[in-house]
Amino acid sequence: MTDYSLSGRLDISRDGHGLAERAAEWFMQTTASHAGTLSISLSGGSTPKELYRLLGSGTLRASIPWQRLELFWGDERFVPYDSPDSNYRMARETLLETAPVAAGHVHPIPTDGTAADAARRYEIALKRFYGSETLDPARPLFDVMFLGLGSDGHTCSLIPGQPVLEERKHWVAPVMSGRNEPRITLTYPAVESSRTLAFLVSGADKARAVKAVREGDQSLPAARIRTRGEVIWFLDSAAAGAPSG
Repeated sequence: MTDYSLSGRLDISRDGHGLAERAAEWFMQTTASHAGTLSISLSGGSTPKELYRLLGSGTLRASIPWQRLELFWGDERFVPYDSPDSNYRMARETLLETAPVAAGHVHPIPTDGTAADAARRYEIALKRFYGSETLDPARPLFDVMFLGLGSDGHTCSLIPGQPVLEERKHWVAPVMSGRNEPRITLTYPAVESSRTLAFLVSGADKARAVKAVREGDQSLPAARIRTRGEVIWFLDSAAAGAPSG
């Protein structure tokens, strides 16, 4: 029987800065040790910001094979790219303006037209990159997928109570309710097709969700991910549930 546990490996830092440093060092080593093209799915949210700044500056930037990276996103708010709520804008301002990624290797989720059409176009782009209409368990879509985790157990925009949680055919789907604005998200099949899932989680308000997801509580969307890949949890001590003081 295949083990789909998300318990994974814990990497706990004292605070958010330490978390970002640990994740950045791991990412540098991981990308430098692999030959050929690497496909990376970026996460939105507040926790990755410092990670992206670290990756795009100093000695780390010089050690990462940017020319071999293809960058995608796990989800996006259906807002213009210049909106302060845009995940793409956050990554552009913290990482892409300094990291020498080839323009043709950056693949933001479309946010024009309708949300349904934008999801359809992003799925086409993913399939074109992957080279197949179907996902092969032996050939992951992403080498690294960065994921956040909400206090409600959501990851990407796999939001509790939304129909997208039952989507197993499409790789990308619109999420029209559950948040202030529509979202576009990768679905479980695309998320699961990752060589490594790297969760980035900080804050005491996330500790209960971290524990429940790692224990397999199927009421939380993130816990329903069924991956054959490696799982790493980069946590600060608060998200890990460590006592304060």
